[in-house]
Amino acid sequence: MARKPTARTEFVLFDVFYEDGSRRSNRRVPGEMLGGLDGDEPARAVIEAQDREIAEKSGLPPLRIKSMARVGGKK
Repeated sequence: MARKPTARTEFVLFDVFYEDGSRRSNRRVPGEMLGGLDGDEPARAVIEAQDREIAEKSGLPPLRIKSMARVGGKK
């Protein structure tokens, strides 16, 4: 019996540069969050939420984002 196709969530990858000079590569953001008049700006809120969750689990304070760039895109 054939399987029903499942809903596919497409992700956009970002390189994130922090104020302390560190960098995290390939941070995933759902594609449906992006586009429209805001462009990639909603990705910052998603990545900041991911950072808060990581910081909470690690016990370290979250880092402040300096800039972001799509993987394979222009800075």
